[in-house]
Amino acid sequence: MENLPLIFGPFRLEPATGRLLRDGAPVQMGHRALALLGVLAEASGAVVAKSALMDRVWPGIAVEEGNLTVQIAALRRAMGTDKDGRDWVLTVPRAGYRLVMAAEVTRVDPHVRPNIAVLPFQDIGGARQGDYFADGVVEQIISALSRFREFAVIARNSSFVYRGRESDLAMVATDLGVRYLLTGSVQRAGQRLRISAQLVEAESGTHLWSDHFDGTQSDVFDFQDRITEAVVSLVAPQIRAAELVRVRRERPDSTEAYDIYLQALPLILSERESDNVAARALLDEGLKVEPEDARLLALASFALEHRLTMGWSTLGPHDAERCVDLARRGLERANGDAAAMVHCGMALLQVAKDYAWGYAILLSALEANPNNLIVVTAAGVAHLHCGSIDEAKNCFLRANRLSPRDPFAHIVLCGLAHAHMVSRDYETALDFAAKSLAINQKFDATYWMLIAGYAQLGRIQEAKTYLARLKELTPEITVQRIIAAQPSYEPERMVPIFDGLRMAGMPEA
Repeated sequence: MENLPLIFGPFRLEPATGRLLRDGAPVQMGHRALALLGVLAEASGAVVAKSALMDRVWPGIAVEEGNLTVQIAALRRAMGTDKDGRDWVLTVPRAGYRLVMAAEVTRVDPHVRPNIAVLPFQDIGGARQGDYFADGVVEQIISALSRFREFAVIARNSSFVYRGRESDLAMVATDLGVRYLLTGSVQRAGQRLRISAQLVEAESGTHLWSDHFDGTQSDVFDFQDRITEAVVSLVAPQIRAAELVRVRRERPDSTEAYDIYLQALPLILSERESDNVAARALLDEGLKVEPEDARLLALASFALEHRLTMGWSTLGPHDAERCVDLARRGLERANGDAAAMVHCGMALLQVAKDYAWGYAILLSALEANPNNLIVVTAAGVAHLHCGSIDEAKNCFLRANRLSPRDPFAHIVLCGLAHAHMVSRDYETALDFAAKSLAINQKFDATYWMLIAGYAQLGRIQEAKTYLARLKELTPEITVQRIIAAQPSYEPERMVPIFDGLRMAGMPEA
């Protein structure tokens, strides 16, 4: 890790190449001064004693303190000053030296997880009055994106040095050490405001996503919140999808935890039993290499939980115990990672039937990252089984509104169908179930809603048609298998579904 680039303020220090860049331009300095800078940057703003600096920069050599003073002076000359005329390296009397703004140091490791920088949004009007608003939006987006553990976000002080500069995006990405850039603009006409945003994959220059948002100055803070929510919830799935393409193309046999996570997730979400087996095998191999990785533990738990919840055939006699053990180990290592918490919490709720703990974890994950669509969807499931049906509908509707094309969309729509089945609103339930089926024709639970909904409305022939299609996917499915796999904290919430399945002729056991 010691050779990874370090980013702080307008600088990028590259230990591996022995270069320091300021705003993308090389800074000329001697190797001793560069070595001193490396030691100070590693300290992340803490004071480094003079003796420690001398031991690191002149190892095994007896030198006078005056040599250190000379090199510190050379370092200051090479780095220049900040916009307020202050030195970047400060003397701390009787203690040593420290690097100003080193708290913003970011280590860049492109092989562990992708990185993104949010650049200052451009004021198209050019009058600069919109800067405060655009800056507020960008700061909120950076803060919200920082809650995702799937990628790293470059600090504001590093990305904002590009304000007002016409720069090649590929060069900016190289300078900041990032794979993705989020750019945008603010435009105003009277009281009207328009914010536009674009997500770019820097190396190829490919635009992955773009959109615009309209509002008025009278509701400026609400407008900021809405933009942040929409941009963040859409950017995260786009990065995940782009990373999956990259991993398949560039590193198909990688054993890195993040790469395995990316490859296993769509296999689980395909809703094919064979793909679920393949995902489990992939995750098991990954856990042999990185047995303490929270993401792999959580996703391995999710794969088993999903298999058990669907009532599919077991992989072994202790699938449930294995699922819960993986979930508990994942939670111990999640360290606030909302996505990992969700997969583990779902296993506790669905498989361990530990409703209080599972419900609490899923709602805690929502607090930790309210813009993660996986998290919002899971919160809907938590409310569906253990909380408020109205809150379940709200979570699912929000998830569907923010990212209708997300890989979890069929689960979101099926959740809405389930919530309306509980409310005995069978027509609305069928409408959402049909939309879910249009997105993914392999999700067993969608067929449960279609079969039960039509049966409850007395449309038995249509119910039997969907039952026949479900049996093609899962030949051994029975009512009792589904009952055994579903939470029973509020058992009456499943009654309309179980009764409808029986009315359509699903075998009891």
